[in-house]
Amino acid sequence: MKIVAHRGCWSAAAQKNSPGAFERALRGGFGIETDLRDAGGEVVISHDMPRGGEMTLDAFLALCARHPGGRPLALNIKADGLQAKVAAALAAHRIDDAFVFDMALPDALGYLAQATPAYTRLSEYESAPAFLAQAAGIWLDAFHGEWYPAQLVADWLARDKPVCIVSPELHRRPHLALWQGLRAAGLQRHAGLSLCTDFPSAAKEYFSEPD
Repeated sequence: MKIVAHRGCWSAAAQKNSPGAFERALRGGFGIETDLRDAGGEVVISHDMPRGGEMTLDAFLALCARHPGGRPLALNIKADGLQAKVAAALAAHRIDDAFVFDMALPDALGYLAQATPAYTRLSEYESAPAFLAQAAGIWLDAFHGEWYPAQLVADWLARDKPVCIVSPELHRRPHLALWQGLRAAGLQRHAGLSLCTDFPSAAKEYFSEPD
């Protein structure tokens, strides 16, 4: 299983999506989830509407290219029409283990058309994921509680469909029960599984413990 640091490795909310948080995540060998928007003709790293001074996607990918062990990169698309710029930036920095997700369906079709790896969403509100056949993987979310059994994750992985699970603390819920269920099912041994978490170091330690 791969550990994906949600907006980098941070200890205070103000550090999220910052260069320092990304550097710490990459040095720890973690993947990174981050947010993309457009501002002033550039693609920038920003969860909310940009205010100016945000790190550019180009600078982010340049940093990631210096740490090839920090993968995958999960790029949360917060604005429409970024397909060409995102594809060009990934190609320029030779990043081949990244995927986009969370964009609107019409916008997703543009990423699929240019062969940018895109994950579809599966949640209690999205029981029939869009563009599943073409998707590079599944972003598995649970807003109100873990509605899915571990066997469902295992079934997707058995079909060679990678899965990235949103850890419950991203929705302000306790995470340990889910982590225990994943380990009890042996899913942490599957290379196709990722866990997006606010606690990447704790997850790395927990899932590397002997069964």
